[in-house]
Amino acid sequence: MSSEEHILVISPIGRLDVDRGFVEHLGKEIRAVFGYQTDIRPLLDEKDLWADPVRKQYHSTPILDTLAMISPPEAIKVLAITKVDLFIPILTHVYGEAQLGGKACILSTYRFSEGLAPAAEILRDRIFKEAIHELGHTFNLRHCRDASCVMHYCRGVREVDRKSNQFCRYCAVLLQDEMKRLAKEPVSSKQ
Repeated sequence: MSSEEHILVISPIGRLDVDRGFVEHLGKEIRAVFGYQTDIRPLLDEKDLWADPVRKQYHSTPILDTLAMISPPEAIKVLAITKVDLFIPILTHVYGEAQLGGKACILSTYRFSEGLAPAAEILRDRIFKEAIHELGHTFNLRHCRDASCVMHYCRGVREVDRKSNQFCRYCAVLLQDEMKRLAKEPVSSKQ
């Protein structure tokens, strides 16, 4: 399959803090950044997610594994969006998680929307930045030291608000190199 035949799937899980119109707009913005057609396809339902009864949160890593397994063959990457609170065992919470160099990533609006109206522009900016950040990881990008780069690791929402929605020059070059590598890779070896 050529890059024109591949799509990037945006997969809402359950009811979100934003409307479908925003998710469609997010798809257009993601296409502008990564160059792949986007398609909105719910692949999982909130009831399919495993909640940790002690933490009262959802472990994001098993969600990623499931998304990678059930993603359509034409999907080069899958971005899931949910409003449930996510965690990985070593952290109290995560805004999102991605399979580094893999197929799937997820983001949560849970901690982005606290105290904000669903139509708040700041909420939409946070979601866009996190979507680009997590997708960047699936294209093999690691956290960046440049505090303005979208790949910068943020410990709090104020840091997310301060960083840009753009890749620094270094990360942009790495992304282009990875996208060129993926375009040359035979379809059977793509994840």
